[in-house]
Amino acid sequence: MGATGLLNEVDFIEELRLRRWARENYVPSDERDTAWHPIILEEMRRKDGEVSEAVLVG
Repeated sequence: MGATGLLNEVDFIEELRLRRWARENYVPSDERDTAWHPIILEEMRRKDGEVSEAVLVG
């Protein structure tokens, strides 16, 4: 079972909780625990992209 299988097992409310936790507890990529849920890691990568865009625009 790959990451997609894991994502399918999480209901929508739980996914929102994980994404919120990821944003509230954001850390740079070199400080992330690879054991964290894939949704948490994905949301932190998404925030990485937002930070990069803000730097380019700002």
